[in-house]
Amino acid sequence: MSLSNSFKLKRISKPQNNLKILTIVMDGVGFTNPNSNITAELSKNQGILPSEAFSLGNAVNAAYTPHLNQLISSSLFRTIKAHGTSVGLPTDDDMGNSEVGHNALGAGRVFTQGAKLVNTAIESGGLFAGNAWKCTVAREELKNGSKALHLCGLFSDGNVHSHIDHLFALIIGAKKEGIKKVCLHLLLDGRDVGPLTATEYIEKLNQFLNKVNSNEFECLVASGGGRTFVTMDRYESDWSIVERGYNAHVLGDARYFTSLLEAVEVLRSEKNYYDQDLPPFVLVKDGVPLGVVEDNDSFIFFNFRGDRAIEITRALTEDNFTPFQRKRFPKVHYAGMMQYDGDLKLPEIFLVQPPAIDQTMTELLSSAGVKQFACSETQKYGHVTYFWNGNRSGKFDPSLENYIEITSDLFPFQERPWMKSAEIADVTIKQMYENSFEIGRINFANGDMVGHSGDFAAAVLSVAAVDLALGRIMKAAKETNTILIVTADHGNADEMFELDKKTKKVVKDKNGVAKVKTSHTLSPVPFAIFNEEALEKNIKLKDNFANAGLSNIAATVLELAGFEAPHFYDPSLISFSEKKN
Repeated sequence: MSLSNSFKLKRISKPQNNLKILTIVMDGVGFTNPNSNITAELSKNQGILPSEAFSLGNAVNAAYTPHLNQLISSSLFRTIKAHGTSVGLPTDDDMGNSEVGHNALGAGRVFTQGAKLVNTAIESGGLFAGNAWKCTVAREELKNGSKALHLCGLFSDGNVHSHIDHLFALIIGAKKEGIKKVCLHLLLDGRDVGPLTATEYIEKLNQFLNKVNSNEFECLVASGGGRTFVTMDRYESDWSIVERGYNAHVLGDARYFTSLLEAVEVLRSEKNYYDQDLPPFVLVKDGVPLGVVEDNDSFIFFNFRGDRAIEITRALTEDNFTPFQRKRFPKVHYAGMMQYDGDLKLPEIFLVQPPAIDQTMTELLSSAGVKQFACSETQKYGHVTYFWNGNRSGKFDPSLENYIEITSDLFPFQERPWMKSAEIADVTIKQMYENSFEIGRINFANGDMVGHSGDFAAAVLSVAAVDLALGRIMKAAKETNTILIVTADHGNADEMFELDKKTKKVVKDKNGVAKVKTSHTLSPVPFAIFNEEALEKNIKLKDNFANAGLSNIAATVLELAGFEAPHFYDPSLISFSEKKN
């Protein structure tokens, strides 16, 4: 990546004694306090909580977290916002996610994000007037019915990767263009929404298709599968996920069913699957797949978020593709809802311009000659690199940026809830003792990845594992002159059961069993500063700063490191005073 020369950081004070600033992101660890006495109870009992935390499904409060509790009891602890408009999403009813959270952390201010950009493009008509739409969709072969338009993406209203309303808008737009046949390749969610909600979206889709289909226009479901098992891999963690999707969507090669509802109900019943884990399936009529992809078809991937769209984009567009052997490679007119990687230009054609995130903290620090460090396991490695750096691959200055990826296990995360927390701590502590960086960031994926499984007991263990690693790093921080900023990018493990919006009580099914929640939460997240004694000046948190969010952390990091925060960054959360004698 090239460096921008539009702004230069100004160093106010030079750090003493190899001072380092390390930001620790406890992914998916929201801060929900259902009882005003819980914080006191946490401190008194060192994590042994009343049964309330268990009954509410709060795996964060139920876990043994003495080190997090120590931070909570500090005067340098507060909560900050990590959802809705505070991270660039359309409304405050929209839960935060790791993509927008790490964008805000790295950019130091809030950019309008994918969901809102797509909403605006659809509402204004700009999407359908754009050249990308025209060259992909306004083609004679589609209008005379000799070729088909394929729409593929995540099928829900989770608004993290996609939204069902965007899909409906694309279908209506295709019909207005005079297209004869549209094939849907639907990836079932159960992760950003309830774990068994696919049938609700199927009902909405059937009602929609009953209205839109006609003698001149046919839109049908061709294939699908659960998002964690089909198509939506990221960071090249497991290409077999993409291969299964490619074979189902493109070749019609997967288990046959005659309807989407039949596929979901049968597959769920066979192994008690949640929607996100369903195997691939193909819909057929008289034993023939309804929507295989052929040469000169058009194909739109309608997810707006990039991380889980890049690999399937590559599989459908790259001539010299090696991750798996494609049995057939049709030449299609391909477009993404957005460009998923601006540096790699993936894809070349996209319907909506993504946010232009510039002058991130990494870029400014690299320009100032500051050594930086980033580490996570595969599942979140791109978040502390690609998303942190404003949706950019690579490095601004390889001589200054040390990025370390710990390979994630391929086992279900609820079977290994500790994930790679120990290994991340090992690497980080080593770098701290070696004074190899001045400013760093790491991500512990446990609370999010295990939280998405819906397994409460595993989530409790996952949070405890992060706390264990956190304690090790806190000890090393004291010995290496490192100031820690401990936070999270959004909530998840703090609410593992569905809660009634009015009563805040757990929603139960007809058998009296609590309904599992696998999606993110609207909870605020923790923010704490540890080992402030390493500074020459006293610090305190600013008062009357109720709307602070993740974007305020970048300026805070820069000020702790002795820089003047850029005037265009959201303000720091701290103020300084002279050190007492």
